[in-house]
Amino acid sequence: MTSDSDIHARFNELVGELDYPMFIVTTRSDAGELAGCLVGFATQCSIDPSRFLVCISTANRTYRAAGAAEALGVHFVPSTATALVELFGGQTGDEVDKFAHCEWREGPAGVPILAECRNWFVGSVLDRLPLGDHVGFVLDPLEVQLEVPQAEFNFHRARRIEPGHEA
Repeated sequence: MTSDSDIHARFNELVGELDYPMFIVTTRSDAGELAGCLVGFATQCSIDPSRFLVCISTANRTYRAAGAAEALGVHFVPSTATALVELFGGQTGDEVDKFAHCEWREGPAGVPILAECRNWFVGSVLDRLPLGDHVGFVLDPLEVQLEVPQAEFNFHRARRIEPGHEA
């Protein structure tokens, strides 16, 4: 008989082979604080109506800022944005003002929009779902920018980055 810990270890090894795109999620808290982090757990979750699920680690400062935020920005990270991925994935907003180290502008609902990510959307938060060590934010798109088809920054490249927070 296989133990639960063996099953979970094998499962993590199996899904670790997936090479899905990475996203950067940004928000402005209800107190006006800017926050953002690198996210690997995200997917479209409905076609009609359009919905997207983005999962943020409960250990992350962005999770705390998004707790009462009305909207999140989801940035599709181009394969060339290594420094941006290292900033939002390898630094914690508890110690570093990430937005002081990159170009951005204010977008819908005050959400920061990263200049280097030319494809993005801002979605209003419809629901927050506890999912273990992450919380899933169900988003309804408010505004979308699809500027240019691009190769995406993928998980296998991002997992080399030492995280700013444990997952």
